[in-house]
Amino acid sequence: MAVEEEGLRVFQSVKIKIGEAKNIPPYPGPNKMRDCYCTVNLDQEEVFRTKIVEKSLCPFYGEDFYCEIPRSFRHLSFYIFDRDVFRRDSSIGKVAVKKEDLQKYHGKDTWFQLQHVSADSEVQGKVHLELRLNEVITDSGAICHKLATRVLECQGLPIVNGQCDPYATVSLLGPSRSEAKKTKVKRKTNNPQFDEVFYFEVTKPPSYTRRQFDVEEDDVDKMELRVDLWNASNLKFGDEFLGEVRVPLKVLGQTGVHDAWYLLQPRDNGSKTGKPDDLGSLRLNIVYTEDHVFPSEYYSPLQELLLNSAHMEPVSASAAHILGEVCREKQEAAVPLVRLFLHSGKIVPFVSAIAHAEINRTQDPNTIFRGNSLTSKCIDETMKLAGMHYLQVTLKPIIDEICADHKPCEIDPVKLKESENLETNRENLRQYVDQIFSVITKSGVSCPTVMCAIFFSLRESAATRFEEDQDVRYTAVSSFIFLRFFAPAILSPNLFQLRPHHPDPCTSRTLTLISKTIQTLGSLAKSKSGSFKESYMASFYNYFNEQKYTDAVKNFLDLISSSGRWDQKTIEMPITLKEGFMIKRAQGRKRFGVKNFKNRWFCLTNQEFTYHKAKGEAALCSIPIENILAVERLEEESFKMKNMFQVVQPERALYIQANNCVEARDWIDILTKVSQCNHKRLSKYHPSAFLNGHWLCCKDSAESALGCTPCTGGLPANIQLDIDADRESERIYTLFNTYMPKLVKMQEACGSKAVYNGLEEDEYSGFIIDDPKETYKTLKLIISAVHTLEQEHAQYEQDKFKKTKYGSQEHPIGDVALQCYIRQHSEGTS
Repeated sequence: MAVEEEGLRVFQSVKIKIGEAKNIPPYPGPNKMRDCYCTVNLDQEEVFRTKIVEKSLCPFYGEDFYCEIPRSFRHLSFYIFDRDVFRRDSSIGKVAVKKEDLQKYHGKDTWFQLQHVSADSEVQGKVHLELRLNEVITDSGAICHKLATRVLECQGLPIVNGQCDPYATVSLLGPSRSEAKKTKVKRKTNNPQFDEVFYFEVTKPPSYTRRQFDVEEDDVDKMELRVDLWNASNLKFGDEFLGEVRVPLKVLGQTGVHDAWYLLQPRDNGSKTGKPDDLGSLRLNIVYTEDHVFPSEYYSPLQELLLNSAHMEPVSASAAHILGEVCREKQEAAVPLVRLFLHSGKIVPFVSAIAHAEINRTQDPNTIFRGNSLTSKCIDETMKLAGMHYLQVTLKPIIDEICADHKPCEIDPVKLKESENLETNRENLRQYVDQIFSVITKSGVSCPTVMCAIFFSLRESAATRFEEDQDVRYTAVSSFIFLRFFAPAILSPNLFQLRPHHPDPCTSRTLTLISKTIQTLGSLAKSKSGSFKESYMASFYNYFNEQKYTDAVKNFLDLISSSGRWDQKTIEMPITLKEGFMIKRAQGRKRFGVKNFKNRWFCLTNQEFTYHKAKGEAALCSIPIENILAVERLEEESFKMKNMFQVVQPERALYIQANNCVEARDWIDILTKVSQCNHKRLSKYHPSAFLNGHWLCCKDSAESALGCTPCTGGLPANIQLDIDADRESERIYTLFNTYMPKLVKMQEACGSKAVYNGLEEDEYSGFIIDDPKETYKTLKLIISAVHTLEQEHAQYEQDKFKKTKYGSQEHPIGDVALQCYIRQHSEGTS
């Protein structure tokens, strides 16, 4: 989700590798081991959870998580939880990284010490305060000063145990006084509107005879105002602390007035109990990206230069190929390039050009596409984007069955359990391999057109280059479709959206054995059994050492690499696209006149959207895909609930609450995708609910009234259009800018006499330069385009800095910014 900032869109995303934890304190009991899992949180909102690693104090997770961040946040947090024998979860420790500190750890494996989790340190949200120092004349004519403190509102407070009933306490603290007052409690909201004013006397009028407090007028600067936010709780152990703000009265300066937003802070900077290293540590690799995307016209020169790469002679002198040459990892370049070329409809000629060049540089047909080249990474990424639904059609039903059955399939005699029989396990595994092999080799007609066009190009280039090798036309294609597409998806179905989580260890082992076998079947290797290092795999493979398997693979590869076109067959069996528990508002029945909310199991297929009382039970409601007219977010104020969205049907809207902001975004995206081509899709919708006889957004009293807000449009159904070309161009600019020293060095290489004459110099041997003159021209254009965009970014940052006002709602004052703010005001600046 993009945040608009004066003609510029800001996108946030994070890619995390959760490695392992070590030295977690033992369980206090006879069984010292723990069953631990790790969560990823935006502030306190959980957005991802790893598998549980049982009986370990040094659990290894090895899980990746990527998400587009759909809202502002202060901390990216990681919690280690322990699940005990009663299946209760208790937190062991946490790692919290401030948003502004994420770049320090960008792309590096880092060990973080786990910190204690306490209510005093779990803080998010901000508060709006207004302070004013007034002179008041008493009845006797004396002058005293009163501090008027107005608590206006808060935003983004945490939800505690499913709800938030906040109130604030306001205290004036001085050298010898402490005085506290309290707001009203605001029920069921984490964005409370208080708008209450409290008065504190800060000087002593002469009329006072008793010693109420001992403060002189000059001592105002020694005082501070403290505002604490609390969640009113009915529990016996008291109200929960939500955060505090301490404002020295120095901020009043000469004007005596101060109006600002503040970020809430932990109490006393959080809990300081316990040693910093006694909870263990967690290894993480965090890549946080913030893309500042300008309007399209800013990227036109760079885009034109990149898209021309498909027709450049030689292709090694093109801008896209050069990007692959200078990036540290080819994957860095491949991801935005593929998305940009898919969007423009030029992915096939571009991949064909770089593949043809790579094949011509290959000397041995047996090593074709073996390395992690730009070609292989680009084809991988294209298959991942264009082939996701293809995997759903072919693999998901059988993988779901494998995960549900839990049949033993271990064929390594060393790993066999005492209760298992080797022959039975072999038969179980053989049946699974046969099933998956069959669905793959019969799925050619479902293979996406863009993949078929690329495979046709690979086949033709390889066959032309190695005429004497009759199998190369097959191995060039199978090295991608089997080795880089089907086999990895079987091995790790969660990474290809075929399963929501990691399979359990037993099922994961089964999938590993299947993946190895399918990979070898698809490779058409001359010596099949010799492909395996393990003797038990070699003997198992004898089951499949028949000509019918080779013929089926070749027929399948012939079909998907054919230059002809065919119509997609209608899919008769429904394919499950997404499922899980969410909370929905009742559509018809009422309880005591109020529509109630229920936890239901939701399931989306390519035919219908249903919800059930529990997984596996009959559907309570079924919405055909063609009846979905719009899928949009629902404004939080409708039901005082976060992460809600609506599925609009002809008669009514179904209101649903997802578990977190990332999941809400995922459901909206996929529901929008499957309903994108519906003929009756709405152009306008109601962003709020119909309650108490009217729409909360436009106040229209007719429930059938047309929407008042344009629909967001969602994601186009065509993969080539489901891409933000400007965002991808911004990412490519960032890469070029990051690797500018290598671009300059490549320019130098083009001018080197040895390189120019076709010889390689050791200093420049890392670059492929077939035509130094053309490559130099392209490099000059790249550097010019990057320099222009760099100036635009610098100007934007400069303008933003000038307009930045500490204390505004967009830039609330934090603990560090407060000191800067005080210094500015004490010097009389704004």
